[in-house]
Amino acid sequence: MLEKQQHFSYKNLTLISSIMKTFEILLAEDNEGDIVLTIESLEDSKLIKNINVVKNGKDAVDFIMKEGNYVMANRPDLILLDVNLPLKNGYEVLKIIKNNEKTKQIPVIMLTTSSSEEDINLSISNHANAFITKPIEPENYSNIRTKVENFLLKINSVKINKKS
Repeated sequence: MLEKQQHFSYKNLTLISSIMKTFEILLAEDNEGDIVLTIESLEDSKLIKNINVVKNGKDAVDFIMKEGNYVMANRPDLILLDVNLPLKNGYEVLKIIKNNEKTKQIPVIMLTTSSSEEDINLSISNHANAFITKPIEPENYSNIRTKVENFLLKINSVKINKKS
């Protein structure tokens, strides 16, 4: 009986991976250390096709809107958005994304070193889809991968269910 159960699970995993979409990610982050740690934590994920990086809020908006230097950029399936960006902060970028008909459906996860209730509430009130507090210790960046993958699995599950 146990063999059948394991075989059944394997079949389900194979089926899921064969219909699973891979995602284009935009990471908007200005801290070089956080960029490296975030990319390292996400790069082995089978759910992520590509990670693009911008280092300020203006470039984030240009990338998402396909303007300026980013006219040929692929629109991201998910945005990881640092709160404290230069030129435009993460909340300004979030408002622009969520107030635009072409981009408001793109999921946005806010990333910050803060876990204050005010920051969380500001993210939610501006329609962020999730909020992740960056770990203090570099070895804990794998938690970001787990949270992002869980979020992507939920997105994919909703899209698969809508097609059915």
